[in-house]
Amino acid sequence: MSAPDAARIVTRFAPSPTGFLHIGGARTALFNWLYARGRGGAFLLRIEDTDRARSTPEATAAILDGLTWLGLDWDGEATSQAEGAARHAEVARAMLAAGTAYKCFATPEQIEAARETARAEGKTTLFDSPWRDAPADTHPDAPFVIRLKAPRDGETVIEDAVQGRVAFRNDHLDDMVLLRADGTPTYMLAVVVDDHDMGVTHVIRGDDHLNNAARQTLVYRAMGWDVPVFAHIPLIHGPDGKKLSKRHGALGIDEYRRMGYPPAALRNYLARLGWSHGDAEFFTDTDALAWFDLPGINRAPARLDFRKLDHLSGQHLATAPDAAVLHDLDAWLAATGAAPLTDARRDGLARALPSLRERARTLPELIEKAHFVLTDRPIVPDEKAAKALDDVSRSILRELTPRLHNVNWQREDLEAAVKAVAEDHGLGLGKLAQPLRAALAGRSVTPSVFDMMLVIGRDETLARIADAAA
Repeated sequence: MSAPDAARIVTRFAPSPTGFLHIGGARTALFNWLYARGRGGAFLLRIEDTDRARSTPEATAAILDGLTWLGLDWDGEATSQAEGAARHAEVARAMLAAGTAYKCFATPEQIEAARETARAEGKTTLFDSPWRDAPADTHPDAPFVIRLKAPRDGETVIEDAVQGRVAFRNDHLDDMVLLRADGTPTYMLAVVVDDHDMGVTHVIRGDDHLNNAARQTLVYRAMGWDVPVFAHIPLIHGPDGKKLSKRHGALGIDEYRRMGYPPAALRNYLARLGWSHGDAEFFTDTDALAWFDLPGINRAPARLDFRKLDHLSGQHLATAPDAAVLHDLDAWLAATGAAPLTDARRDGLARALPSLRERARTLPELIEKAHFVLTDRPIVPDEKAAKALDDVSRSILRELTPRLHNVNWQREDLEAAVKAVAEDHGLGLGKLAQPLRAALAGRSVTPSVFDMMLVIGRDETLARIADAAA
């Protein structure tokens, strides 16, 4: 694995493939992507699949699919941590040869007994191996692990780009296992080796890894490697301030896709979740790439707020290019197993978008409001709309039909014709709008009746009104 140019910013996202892509993991990936891409650097993807019992190809595929949908592209191929096991073991043996690690022959039973004694005496349960300084000629012919020879005195200090200066007493750090008795590397060793070999300059991850940073720093120093910049970001909490869980709603990124949030809106929301740039709430990828920096990340946990997400989603739908909205609609229909749009319905939807986009917060809401252009005659009104089509309303619709036959098909003339018929019956325009909604869309909540008329055209409008008036 060759390291990129040392002068270049390199970040990475390193999920474990044991389940779906969590919303918190997606935000971590986004922060890494923004930091690297905004500085012309590289964003790498590593699948940390050393837990072979729990790692699955399906979970890996879900992570890749989720990142792709979210629009977070990575450089090169995604790498597998498990495939680097030989390299990890090589580093452990190099540390052994250099005297920064040692062979420990203590059995699990001996370790547990030592901890039980320490508990009984009220002492620390960190295991103090009797083999730490044992001469090589006293080593038995028995299974052993390789442990880091951690310093006993002083402090290990992390100058964290988010958390600030964090100091760990070295007498609180154990001689962690680097290589197990079966020759397999531990996660703590593998992470350091992979980050070094991949040329990672900035490790941006959740603050639940902050304690790991101290132990991993000891491995960097033992190997004489440069320690990357650490930036430990706070976790995401629910609206109640408690750790995010299923009771707070969607956890996996795929759930947000199925709920119909456009990827651009979710990127905007996740970027703002724990990071700020002045008072900016709604912004584009271009803005985020230019603005994002580590000092803007808050130390306090961020709180998930679906109302804010809905608001931002609506803003993105209102301002996105038509082609982007149609692309997102296609992806949402595929993700939910719905039938794809026909060419005719796609054309109709494209014509209708200007009248739909400012009234929808999510893609399914947009589809619902586009019902009038996605349905075919005869229009079957729902229960609420059907109540607007009583005998009086049908009579008025029959009277309206010849007026619409001869009018210029533009908004002002359509409004004038409908308003004139309403006034003839002593009605306001709103009173006639409801049966028109029922006739044109079969719904009581729709875009403007005049927007609908302009989108579906004269012939279809007249046919639908005639059906409803019959």
